Amino acid sequence: MPETSRLVRPEDSAPTISVISPPMIMLIAYHVLSISQDRDVVVTMSKCTTSGVLKTLPLPARHVTWPRACTPRESHAASSARRKAPMAKQIGYAVVGLGALARQFVLPAFARTTEHSRLAAVISGDRAKAQAVAQQFRAAPYHYDELRQCLQREDVNALYITLPNSLHCDYAVEAARAGVHVLCEPPMAVTADECRRMIRTCQTNRVKLMIAYRLQFRPAMQKAIELVNGGNVGMPKTFSSDFTCRLEDPDSTWLQRRLGGGTVYHLGVHAINAARTFLGAEPAQVMAMTARTGRRYGGDVDEGAVGLIRFPDERLAHLHTSFGEEAAAHFTLYGEDGWLAVSDAYTPDAPARIVLVRRGAREVIDVAPGAEFAAVLAHFSAAGRDDRQPEPSGVEGLQDTRLVEAIYRSARDGRPVTLPRLARVETPSGAEPDRRAAGDRRQAG
Repeated sequence: MPETSRLVRPEDSAPTISVISPPMIMLIAYHVLSISQDRDVVVTMSKCTTSGVLKTLPLPARHVTWPRACTPRESHAASSARRKAPMAKQIGYAVVGLGALARQFVLPAFARTTEHSRLAAVISGDRAKAQAVAQQFRAAPYHYDELRQCLQREDVNALYITLPNSLHCDYAVEAARAGVHVLCEPPMAVTADECRRMIRTCQTNRVKLMIAYRLQFRPAMQKAIELVNGGNVGMPKTFSSDFTCRLEDPDSTWLQRRLGGGTVYHLGVHAINAARTFLGAEPAQVMAMTARTGRRYGGDVDEGAVGLIRFPDERLAHLHTSFGEEAAAHFTLYGEDGWLAVSDAYTPDAPARIVLVRRGAREVIDVAPGAEFAAVLAHFSAAGRDDRQPEPSGVEGLQDTRLVEAIYRSARDGRPVTLPRLARVETPSGAEPDRRAAGDRRQAG
């Protein structure tokens, strides 16, 4: 399975929506994870790579101190019970949260990565839905109240979390304590403190943690990274993104603060991750504004947001999100020698178009959709099986969540917010211990 794309130092229940095109319908369905394809992975992933690994960009390294996710300190004797024989070739998954994302994209992807992953169980707060989905995808049904029972299954090695944002942390912690690897939809959590708790608990219990961004696995994004790697825009200077949709349901959980709703959590987090990836650095300062017309929404979150982010070396990013505007999902990267724009940049399983302009010369590149959900599963399964750190890691999710919080803080206070550098996420002695010994039935790390 090819590695994910990285930029490093060179020398070293669904809301009702109104949209204009089928790809945009897929876009909104993809993001409806808070309510409730693929072709051959290797072929797709290698189209824009050399031996499956992208070249490095001539950009500064990110200012991140990575945690020792693969070599955590153990806090109790129970950890010794988890040191056992290598895991089976396939990793068994339980998927918790059966909204549109899970039903339309995640669950069908298991059929396309049978060499690496298998679906063992599905978990929902609606027993009837769990039964129906389990029957459709040949898995065992569970209710939220039966989570611990599900995590004790011999054939469950990983939990894929597709729940409302505010529930991510608690379910990840429960899985990690049970010795089960954690694959979590973005945003990682609602607060940076929750992200740190997830990282520490997974470290302590020697399980893998990955945030299921598909940026690095999407063919159009891979091609864009390849073009930037090749110097086609020169040194990247400015990143600009528009990610919008129209929500027609005033009761949508996207509009409920207690469930982690808001445009920056649901839409902006993907643009934030893309900006950090293409600019190859960590944000230093953010200034933002949010808006709410109140004409159609009864929720208690923003209807739209605009953020301006300053990166080191005087580089900038502009982010625009909305729940009340015509659907858009594109970004433009401006460099010293050219620029490139990617349409449908955040839309799963849909074709995308890249427009590249270099010193006046214009090129249009159409990119077919790929197997991004299957690719994510295959990558995470390989990491669990081979005992290596998957990417994007929990630190990636933490960085993005820190910026989301800073955007909302800036909008609330009406002034810029300066972001401190991320300190090492240590695993304190005794932090988040297991509730039980996992026994010899499962490898946890």
